[in-house]
Amino acid sequence: MSIVDTVAAKLKKTVHSAANALLPQDCFLCAAPAGDCLLCPSCVASLPHLTPERCPVCALPAPGANLCGACLKQTPHFDATQAVFRYEFPLDRLIQSLKYAHRLAGADFLGRALAQSPVPFRPDLILPVPLAPARLAERGFNQALELARPLARLLDVPLEINGVHRRRDTAPQASLPWKERKQNIRHAFECELDLTGKTVLVVDDVMTTGATLDELARTLKAHGAPRVENFVLARALKD
Repeated sequence: MSIVDTVAAKLKKTVHSAANALLPQDCFLCAAPAGDCLLCPSCVASLPHLTPERCPVCALPAPGANLCGACLKQTPHFDATQAVFRYEFPLDRLIQSLKYAHRLAGADFLGRALAQSPVPFRPDLILPVPLAPARLAERGFNQALELARPLARLLDVPLEINGVHRRRDTAPQASLPWKERKQNIRHAFECELDLTGKTVLVVDDVMTTGATLDELARTLKAHGAPRVENFVLARALKD
């Protein structure tokens, strides 16, 4: 980081702190006083953390933290998944407000929540899941990138934002039945990097079926990555 970038970052932090001190905010979820935080302590405590007993590959609940039946039957291209929360109320409201209502204040809170979770290995690079150009233009930002920034700074690991692209604008995964998502995302990514010998930590906001992350891991391994792990904020659980 250059001297100019460092000074700018410190100035931004100072302005942000001063604004919070002068304009204390209400909790996003319950409107109780929250000081300079997005959520009050009570709502932070209510966030739905995942159980430690979960499949090490796909992060779905699994007795004894053993491999689940689905991963034993068909091993994904990614090697492991770490998730912090279950994708349910009230966390789903925070993520949806960030993605669809442009409540960017939530990006800092959620990014710090992700960064505070232990990373089991030190990757060579961190890769936020890319958005298709049309989706990025419509939204104005990539929520996965905003979540990945604090993590990259904390680990002092390069954040890759240029070498992997989503080359076609697939139908939104959330709009499709679970079984159709894998076909929808097939060949959606392209990689311009030589990842030989490099371990990659892929960051995303929500993992639902894992189809997007599986296809991205397939692409990364085709370009030399020996290991790809996912680090996601929330894991959706099957009904």
